[in-house]
Amino acid sequence: MRHSGPLPHAIHRDIHRNCGQLSHGPADGENGPVNSESILRVALSTPLKRLFDYLPPAAGKGPVGRPGARVRVPFGRSTRIGVIAAVTAHSELPTEKLRRVSEVLDAQPVLNEEMLSLLQWAADYYQHPLGDVVATALPNALRQGKEPATASLRWVCTPEGKAADLDAISKRAPVQARILAAARQHPEGIGPADIDPPARSWRSAVQALADKGLLLSREGDLLAPSSTPATDGPALTTAQVEAVAAINAAEGFAPFLLEGVTGSGKTEVYLECIAAQLQAGRQSLVLVPEIGLTPQLVQRFRQRLGVPVALLHSGLADGERLRAWTAAARGEAAVIIGTRSAIFTPLERPGLLIVDEEHDTSLKQQDGFRYSARDLLVRRAQKLNVPVILGSATPALESIENARAGRYQRLLLPKRPGAAKAPAVRLVDLRRHAARDGLSEPLLGAIGQHLADDGQVLLYLNRRGYAPTLMCSNCGFVAECPRCDARMVVHRQRHRLACHHCGSERPAPDHCPDCSHALHPVGQGTERLEAALSERFPDHSLLRIDRDTTRRRGELEAQLERFRAGEVRILLGTQMLAKGHDFPDLTLVGVVDADQGLFGTDFRAGERLAQSIVQVAGRAGRADRPGEVLIQTAWPEHPLLTLLVEAGYGAFAEQALTERRDAAWPPYAFLAVLRAEAPERGAAFEFLEAAREMARDLDSTGVRFLGPAPAPMERRQGRFRAQLLLHADQRGALQRFLGPWRLALESLPAGRRARWSLDVDPAELF
Repeated sequence: MRHSGPLPHAIHRDIHRNCGQLSHGPADGENGPVNSESILRVALSTPLKRLFDYLPPAAGKGPVGRPGARVRVPFGRSTRIGVIAAVTAHSELPTEKLRRVSEVLDAQPVLNEEMLSLLQWAADYYQHPLGDVVATALPNALRQGKEPATASLRWVCTPEGKAADLDAISKRAPVQARILAAARQHPEGIGPADIDPPARSWRSAVQALADKGLLLSREGDLLAPSSTPATDGPALTTAQVEAVAAINAAEGFAPFLLEGVTGSGKTEVYLECIAAQLQAGRQSLVLVPEIGLTPQLVQRFRQRLGVPVALLHSGLADGERLRAWTAAARGEAAVIIGTRSAIFTPLERPGLLIVDEEHDTSLKQQDGFRYSARDLLVRRAQKLNVPVILGSATPALESIENARAGRYQRLLLPKRPGAAKAPAVRLVDLRRHAARDGLSEPLLGAIGQHLADDGQVLLYLNRRGYAPTLMCSNCGFVAECPRCDARMVVHRQRHRLACHHCGSERPAPDHCPDCSHALHPVGQGTERLEAALSERFPDHSLLRIDRDTTRRRGELEAQLERFRAGEVRILLGTQMLAKGHDFPDLTLVGVVDADQGLFGTDFRAGERLAQSIVQVAGRAGRADRPGEVLIQTAWPEHPLLTLLVEAGYGAFAEQALTERRDAAWPPYAFLAVLRAEAPERGAAFEFLEAAREMARDLDSTGVRFLGPAPAPMERRQGRFRAQLLLHADQRGALQRFLGPWRLALESLPAGRRARWSLDVDPAELF
């Protein structure tokens, strides 16, 4: 939850009517069973970095509370759901002033001791209220007070369903036909996860089939048993065998950095190591950065391992997410695959933790509780005393430095298996080959050649819309967002202008409002490339994938499957295509604009650009056919690009680390950012100045303050933004200062006029 300075009047009122607040988490030895004199310290989702003291429920009013159990408590004039963080015999307030818990919702805690300990550590490290951290860790259904899942409803094909004419059903009800076909393949019954790709109308389609007597409902396990036995994978390369042996030989906590070129078979290493954990009766948790990667990965894991696989991500309905979460907590799910928040999934028999594409910024939460799922996964593996694998073709510089320092064991997969070779990469100089609609003649010629050779083509441009700017060449007018320091993006198909920062839209004008001359779109987005490619290659099917074309659930997976099946020859899209996807017939990758990150203001801009180029380039030539990569740039002599093309990501990383060390930037320093925003520019700066001045009264030894300064985009969504950067050579010095400072910030009068947030180990400085 974002904090808005001192609490608004309503929250103040609720606290005064409630109970005492405690500044710290559980004390040692305070997690025993509850007796009649015990005090329950409850974590509630509020902006306060506090716990709230309550008396247990009255005798005979249900189970007594234990740490990790949910409770319903009175809070002011309302009630809230919280989690018992600790039990103690004393409170800072007199017992007669404490209110009683209304109801203990769980006889058995929903969060075990290990998970509570991890959440407390995370709250302390990221300087965030424990109640909000706990709320982040729980599925939405549990936060609302609902019961944990007990069984799932599955649908079994009846004899009438097996005999029905699928073709006839498909003509009038394609979703019903797809569900019925899936039910025929799963004698044990199907659930939502078995419908591939999922459809928004699946519930009504299932009910319609049941009404016709073609499907029958029954209760089953939380996860359906696997309908196929485990299958053998391909023969491993020598490097893969060595990596698997090293990981499987680990005893206790052991962090591994699995660095393999794109297409080198990191997933095969994961599968072999997970199979070893299954034989030992232990669970494995796999984190991926994007929802779009999970369906393909889940299908592959189910086929290879022959066990139920639980899926956890924000795109699931509350009931589906709760069932998967509960199955993992009970040990029923042997393998759990999920996005960032799956880091908080309880495990009954933990054995192995994995984070794929560990470098990806999607693993860092950018609002509310700002945590790094990758870093927390390493910390959790340490607490569980199990191995953890961080996999990537382009590891984060922090991870590479951890390996160089001996904190991680580095495992290398330097080659693609079999006949697959790394693609040939060359730069296209846009100063010599002018681009029309973003496409140069060398790139267009390569596209035509690869299509003629029956190859597939992927074009990457991380900018959606038709054009990023609409301007008048006569007077210089530029269409700008009224709420942000940003230009409106042209979306020609909808004839709209849209701000990609605040979401505001308006009709696209045809003439300049200042001089009445015609307006022209400047630059290119994916929509413009789509139009140009359709005109140039009308005989070849084309598919555009970006946020505008994949809004509906399951649409991304369905479209990617069309490309994978060969129905589409040209694939065009944004960063959602840059990682994790395997397209066997893809032979050409074109990076339309490599210059977007060359001159970014963030010190990580070069690293991000190098990672995206290497990742998207790695989609080409992953099977037997050779691949080619063309990178368009107006700066072909730029050191980052030349080093990347000539020597690869490893050489780039070594040089970048040297520059980071010389400049004292992470991983050789530690950062935190205090951000503030307000309707008036002065209010944000007033708060940050007061925060910096307050630091003088605390022990800030070893901590330097840079700013306050405006954010690179100072005005966004109608609010002015500024930030104060904290820099330290030692993590301990920064943490010692942040704890007292974070509590002191809550009382700053200047905070009444500004929203503020604290970001520890920020992934981006913006």
